[in-house]
Amino acid sequence: MPAPNPDSIKVILATDCGSTTTKAILIEYLDGHYRQTYRGEAPTTVEEPFADVTMGVVNAVTEIGELAGRRLVDDRGQIIRPARTENGQPVGCDIYISTSSAGGGLQMMVAGVVKEMTAASAKRAALGAGAIVMDTIASNDKRRPHEQIQRIRELRPDMILLSGGTDGGNTTQVVQLAELIAPAKPRPRFGSDYNLPIIFAGNKDAAPAVRKALEGGFDLKVVENLRPVLERENLAPARDKIHDVFLEHVMAHAPGYDKLMAWTDAPIMPTPGAVGDILQTIARGQGINAVGVDIGGATTDVFSVFGGTFNRTVSANLGMSYSISNVCAEATMPMILRWVHLEMDERELRNRVKNKMIRPTTIPQSREALIFEQAVAREALRLAYLQHKEFATTLKGVQQQRTVGDTFTQATGGQTIVDNMALDLLVASGGVLSHAPRMHQTALMLVDAFEPEGFTTLAKDSIFMMPHLGVLASVQPKAAMEVFERDCLIYLGTSIAPKGLGKPGKPCFSYELKSSSGDRSGVVMFGDVQLIPLADGEKATMVVSPERGFDCGGGPGKRIERTVRGGTVGLILDGRGRPLLLPEDRQACRAAVEKWAQSVQVFGHG
Repeated sequence: MPAPNPDSIKVILATDCGSTTTKAILIEYLDGHYRQTYRGEAPTTVEEPFADVTMGVVNAVTEIGELAGRRLVDDRGQIIRPARTENGQPVGCDIYISTSSAGGGLQMMVAGVVKEMTAASAKRAALGAGAIVMDTIASNDKRRPHEQIQRIRELRPDMILLSGGTDGGNTTQVVQLAELIAPAKPRPRFGSDYNLPIIFAGNKDAAPAVRKALEGGFDLKVVENLRPVLERENLAPARDKIHDVFLEHVMAHAPGYDKLMAWTDAPIMPTPGAVGDILQTIARGQGINAVGVDIGGATTDVFSVFGGTFNRTVSANLGMSYSISNVCAEATMPMILRWVHLEMDERELRNRVKNKMIRPTTIPQSREALIFEQAVAREALRLAYLQHKEFATTLKGVQQQRTVGDTFTQATGGQTIVDNMALDLLVASGGVLSHAPRMHQTALMLVDAFEPEGFTTLAKDSIFMMPHLGVLASVQPKAAMEVFERDCLIYLGTSIAPKGLGKPGKPCFSYELKSSSGDRSGVVMFGDVQLIPLADGEKATMVVSPERGFDCGGGPGKRIERTVRGGTVGLILDGRGRPLLLPEDRQACRAAVEKWAQSVQVFGHG
């Protein structure tokens, strides 16, 4: 059915079909503003014995209807539209939208001529569209052709994105890549009776030869080159086509999705793609730089918008249940134990990790278990952010003006665009962050793992509403922005952290705070953390005067004045310096971590 006029949309129903749970929310226009009013959830029914995703959707929507006193599903199991009153009772909604990561989400392979250039751009396009990138094939990836063919055959992706060459350049190598894919004949995950989609976003002069190489057995779509010249990326056409193909092919062959697609008033989006869209909408609307993280059981997604450039990475081996052993192996147990201020037996901890893998839905039952789990989360987040920084770079292969001083540095492009000093908003989601017993724990985990510099607002997604709002932004941006601000984000407060290193016990910075609830001033010593309460919604003026060698955004030793936002935690004045270094001596490290936890009231007062 055609989407209604945005101004006539007063009742919005949105679902997110996850791999295990389908979450539904109701958004209503009340007193001149859009507000999220009710939520419901039900198990996802994409797998046997149900094999129909709409059953889970109807169950979640029915729960909302009962809570709201509004009939949303009719006797035939269809969602009622438009919203109206029948027999004095409200029924239906004006618009229904959905996202999905059920069935493992969107799984893709990408291929490019040069791994660091066109293949990296292809990976950025696929990740930005919400895909999990299973592998990257490149002419220079050090695998022999038969090994590459075997890998393509084994993976069974949902689709392949093929790129390579700048427009007007050499066509030979990108055609050779197409000739590798053709004999591999990879079979798609869903539906054995349809041809695997391949999107070609490379040198336009190579398109006829690529089409010839892939004729028969593949559904080839050709879009504009994602790297038309070395100096510029053009990712939007490839991303848009990935969304289209995801709907036409992947979704159409997944159980029950054809019915769900007929119900929705906007295209179904992959869940991570929708989260990326809302983060970009917010960053653009407020003119800020933002980072979002979603830490799950198996993977950790990091999203960033810096200077208007969006990047997303999936750390597929960093998670809190299925992948917890990988975190422990990659971070190492001593690095995790840095964040634990209690005496813990390492052997017992390794058993705890194995138990979490066997029973991934369990939650910590003791204070010790909670402290250890949050220590693992810090390392998972730190490693995921490092991977994100390495990926979110300026374009590699671009010639740059270099001075004599640059001769001694290796970089010729490819520097990270992630700048913690320029970061304005850091948003957390995922069980270990969203459901921590105290929000002070969430705030300190974020500060410890991401090491924000200068002034950074901290927030968390209250009920993982960002996917729903990402799709809504494409239909009714005003509603998406209002709900994001009023109901989605819980503001934790602001982190104030100068960059630089000093001697413990020596002054790091002094501050003056002017707020409606009173003025205060003080000095933060190097190695200390202070917490100043500032209520949610309250704003104050903060003047920071860093000591020589410390920079809070105005330059080393320069005084800076900024407006800061309060929250459920308040203002965290972090004098531990950047980079954040913990004492090497185990006893000193435990004492420092315990002192910081007490300063931020991680386990309550005292």
